[in-house]
Order: sequence, then C-alpha cells, then structure tokens
Amino acid sequence: MFQDEARFGRISECRRCWCRRPVRPLVRKMLVRQYTYVFGAVSPLDGQFDTLLLPQVDTACMQLFLDEVARRHAGDNIVMVLDGAGWHTANDLRAPANMRLLFLPPYSPELNPVEHLWDELREKHFHNRVFASLGALEQHLFETVRAFELDSERIRSICAWPWIINAVSNAK
Repeated sequence: MFQDEARFGRISECRRCWCRRPVRPLVRKMLVRQYTYVFGAVSPLDGQFDTLLLPQVDTACMQLFLDEVARRHAGDNIVMVLDGAGWHTANDLRAPANMRLLFLPPYSPELNPVEHLWDELREKHFHNRVFASLGALEQHLFETVRAFELDSERIRSICAWPWIINAVSNAK
C-alpha cells in the first residue's frame, strides 16, 4: 500500500467553467484559512483505498491512521510505502504487527500514486466551490472520499502503474 495525506481547506480554487453564451459565469471565492486533513492508503493491485479524516498531521494522527489500516486489513501483511515527512519518521511512531514501513527516496512525490488521487479529488470535486463552514467542507470531503473508496476500478485506473504491478508480481 502507498500512503499520503492531503490538506483541504476553505480557500477555494477558481477555474474555468462552461456556460451558455452570452452568460458570463460567476464564481465565488473564499479566503478563510481553515483546514482539515485526509490520510489515505491505496493498494494499486486491487484498488483498495482506505481514508481517515483528521484535524491535523502529526505523529499521533499518523499512528491512529496506521492502526486503523492495520485493523481494516487484519488478515493481511502490509508493506506501507511512505514519504519522508517528519511525522512518518518520528521515533514515537510504531508500525502495527501486520505492517512494515518502507520509505520512498527523498523529494520524489511523483513515485507515490496517492498524489494522483488527491489531484483527481481536487480537480473533479473541489474547484469553484465555497463552503459555508469547516463542517460543510468535511461533509463534502467525507462523501467524496467515501465514493472513491467504493470505486476500486477508478482507483486502479489512477494508481495501478506498470512498475508497481510488475514489482509486486515479480516478488510473488
């Protein structure tokens, strides 16, 4: 599984949109600096996507996420591929019994397929949107990542990169 976290906030992103001529589209913009975070782990082989919404990113939240993924996949041995964020390498972080942590090389986010899931989420579900509150943002985020979790074919189409599939297939 590959793991990453993403920040989503009430600062909106205005982008082009379609409308009928001669109407000019109006898009509201929000500049409130309130954020929430999504921790996610994906298995590119089967499209399994596990997420957890948390209020911050730190070692305690990372531990909570790893424990939750280990609980959801209790019968599996998991190799969790992570980037080198400080809370991933903290001395207090303990891998669950059925999990081994493997770190990507420094400064190589392009090797992590979860980054592309975050791009897909932002591109398709969060542009030109204004949220009345942090709770409204969290509700929309929850519904969106839940839909992603249930769509394993979509996840596979985004994350099943040939080098990952070949590496796992050759390891068996």
